[in-house]
Amino acid sequence: MKEDKTNPFELDFDSYILQSEPEQQENGKLWQTAIGLQQVDGLTPSKYLYETAKRNIDGEITIEEAKQLIDSYYETRQGRTQEDDDAEEADKVSVRIREILAEKTFSFTPNLLLSIHKRLFTGVFFKVKAGHFRDYNISKREWVLDGESVLYANADMIRQTLDYDFSQEKAFDYSKLSREESIKHLTRFIANIWQIHPFGEGNTRTTAVFTIKYLNSLGFDVNNEPFEKNSWYFRNALVRANYTNMNKGIYMNTEYLEKFFRNLLLGESNELRNRYCHIKYNEKVAINTPKSSDKTATKEKSSDIILNYLKENDSINNSTAREITGLTAPAVRKIFKKLESEGLIVGTGENKNRTYSLKR
Repeated sequence: MKEDKTNPFELDFDSYILQSEPEQQENGKLWQTAIGLQQVDGLTPSKYLYETAKRNIDGEITIEEAKQLIDSYYETRQGRTQEDDDAEEADKVSVRIREILAEKTFSFTPNLLLSIHKRLFTGVFFKVKAGHFRDYNISKREWVLDGESVLYANADMIRQTLDYDFSQEKAFDYSKLSREESIKHLTRFIANIWQIHPFGEGNTRTTAVFTIKYLNSLGFDVNNEPFEKNSWYFRNALVRANYTNMNKGIYMNTEYLEKFFRNLLLGESNELRNRYCHIKYNEKVAINTPKSSDKTATKEKSSDIILNYLKENDSINNSTAREITGLTAPAVRKIFKKLESEGLIVGTGENKNRTYSLKR
């Protein structure tokens, strides 16, 4: 299982921000959160994005100019690869998250979710329409659930379910709760919003941006470091908070998400490990990141997961493969390439739209 890794370049981003002036440090923290959230979908921003972020932190360019630079950078790139597409999504969404988080505005309505999704993903997603609720039902095989899926809201009930949850939260009285009790309640509300899964793609990043802005509106001094360092854990914790399988003795469990929020809001140092979220962790199943000597075996196992998925489904893409294997996008592409070279699968389409099916 991958661990969060937000800065693979030798830019020493953390030290750079710490050496900046207080106002620049705040700006830098917003950038770190925006960049870290890309790990939710296994994406890594480019070196150019880090360099552009530094220029914005230094006050050399505005956030609008940063957006324009990122857009221009990808308009001029030739000979695009899948890695280019992944980096483009990470870069464009990062700079947009940074912009939204800095705005001192907030509206506690489902329409804000729509607005955030539209601003983050317009021109980025092509299979789903940015700023629109999904109109189809979904399931997602999760590594932490051993390939099972959370039950998401029916597409035709998304608006009604969101309206209900928002109305309940808006009417809730926090005045008689302790700070810890308030965090526990907020954890359940955010978990419920995520489980509705209003959007086909980009749901977790949209939920995270909304969550930060909502917590700020409530007066919390949000320590964004957990989002920066543990965004993949955040998603896994949301999964565990919304999964029940009575036959297996597994029930919705918010303890993992509560630890995340306690770090976020109380400055605690709870250990946030992805393997802790796995439904078999207490059974001491070997689910941790493999040692170097085990990498070959792990890749073989991941190949089997993908092949077994294709026995039950017509096709698979990189996003789905990442979800069911827990691997990064580059690792999944290597497996696809290997299986294709062995004549087991066949790929169609280009870059982000490329899908694979069993070779008949």
